[in-house]
Amino acid sequence: MILANYNFASFLWDVLVIFAFVIWFWLLVVVFGDVFRRRDISGWGKAGWIILVIVLPYLGVFIYLIAEHDGMAERNTQQVQAQQAVADQYIRSVSGSGGPASEIETAKNLLDSGAITQAEYDSLKAKALGQG
Repeated sequence: MILANYNFASFLWDVLVIFAFVIWFWLLVVVFGDVFRRRDISGWGKAGWIILVIVLPYLGVFIYLIAEHDGMAERNTQQVQAQQAVADQYIRSVSGSGGPASEIETAKNLLDSGAITQAEYDSLKAKALGQG
């Protein structure tokens, strides 16, 4: 029977092998993603890296990680910052102007600078407060 020789040590070894495979597969996806995201190399350079990773899988991934670790970190940081900027812009666009207090403050600054008269300020303030 096959299960008669299967013990806890064999189970741990199988778990370790599966874990190593999953980690390697994840690294492979990260390397492919980084290669295709790069804008500083040509299509031939990208093809060269992909061929290296396919022909010599483990060695190719490790060579890429060693050779391009700084560039990978910078590209990842730039991507996160770009995504954050897009999210911030979206939040600003849907959040509105800041409410009546912001409108009154803007009107007060215009009054203080002489751009509007007291009557115009009073009108803007009443409008902001919903009274006009």
